[in-house]
Amino acid sequence: MGSADHQQEQLLLQQLQVAMPVSFESVVLPSSPHKHVGLVVVDEVNGFCTVGAGNLAPRQPDEQVAQMVKETVQMAKAFSSRGWPILALLDTHEEHKPEPPYPPHCIRGTGEENLIPELKWLESDPNALLLGKDCIDGFIGGIQDDGSNTIVDWIKENQIHQVLVVGICTDVCVLDFVTSLLSARNHGILDPLKEVLVYSEGCSTYDLPTHVAVTIDGAIAHPQKVMHYVGLYFAKARGARIVDKVSL
Repeated sequence: MGSADHQQEQLLLQQLQVAMPVSFESVVLPSSPHKHVGLVVVDEVNGFCTVGAGNLAPRQPDEQVAQMVKETVQMAKAFSSRGWPILALLDTHEEHKPEPPYPPHCIRGTGEENLIPELKWLESDPNALLLGKDCIDGFIGGIQDDGSNTIVDWIKENQIHQVLVVGICTDVCVLDFVTSLLSARNHGILDPLKEVLVYSEGCSTYDLPTHVAVTIDGAIAHPQKVMHYVGLYFAKARGARIVDKVSL
């Protein structure tokens, strides 16, 4: 990021934090062996997280993405060791089915749609369910041909009361999934779900500075730290709890 862009981003972030404050919480998850807490990992796939892996992957190592991966691995291992349910949403697209306004990404068979190496062990973990999705919103992506919804079934079958959400992008796929989950809960189709928690340190988004965006036809600037904060703000506004510390 250019120095001017960086200064503008920092100023904007500070202004947002004053004008639109978000209260962060610490949460202690239950230590008993029951499975009433579920972890959802949103789109931590190569196409979004691995440097140079695709059109929407980072172009260079990214500190926020690295932090997200570190925290997600820690949470996933803790859940797995307790036998608690884990759901991994994997952005997966067919070559003939575009997802405007985005360029081709996470096409099936390219490897972009696969979990990042640090989480690949989830593929064989008995506590984990992997779900490919072909749209931004993983709740919508969970709708099956017979009209059932994999997300609804996962919550009901595991009797999940709390969902802890991590992943990428905070203001895109994470936010859309969280808001749909909250709406479905309020609509009465997600019993016994009571709370949705977003773990801020386990989320990240992409960075597209202004000086780069203006060189790409149709692109708009997307300052990473600002948009990460905006995603958390809107998740909070819709009813999610935003946590920055998780103890197990």
